[in-house]
Amino acid sequence: MAAITSRYARAFADVVMERKLDANKALADLQSLLGLVQGNDDLRKTWDNPSISSGQKRGVLDGLVARLGASKEVRNFLAVVIDHRRTSDLERIVRQVEQELNDRLGFAEAQITSARSLSGTEKKNLEQQIQSMTGKSLRARYAQDVSLLGGAVVRVGSTIYDGSIQGQLKRLREQIAAG
Repeated sequence: MAAITSRYARAFADVVMERKLDANKALADLQSLLGLVQGNDDLRKTWDNPSISSGQKRGVLDGLVARLGASKEVRNFLAVVIDHRRTSDLERIVRQVEQELNDRLGFAEAQITSARSLSGTEKKNLEQQIQSMTGKSLRARYAQDVSLLGGAVVRVGSTIYDGSIQGQLKRLREQIAAG
């Protein structure tokens, strides 16, 4: 399955790079359309139904693309996904597209979880610290988890930086138990 999603993602990333499209807009358009599919059972059933013609499915797609103002490249990409009956893989494909574009543009994806909502200044400072550690530009997503007690946990790829109070207490407990 990973090979299939990767193939679609690489192909779309190739189009974005070759045509010098705005990668952020292309990705945002894909994510918006994915959100519509995930939030609408009728749309998902329509695109998954083999008895509905590809032309009718593309007609529905064209209406959605027009309403969202998505590019023709995004429309064509989704038409290929629909025509090849891969709509059930759409979420994984979009995640893989995001990863592929990030890799090509030199971005690192960071998931930042904090005990409380961070201010704009705090986010900016934290992102600068992460950028200096990773050496890459950053695309950050934020979440909140009150169980952390304070501080933040940052995940960049497979690396986790735990600056939470909960993490510090855990490390202190381990040191006491070991020593």
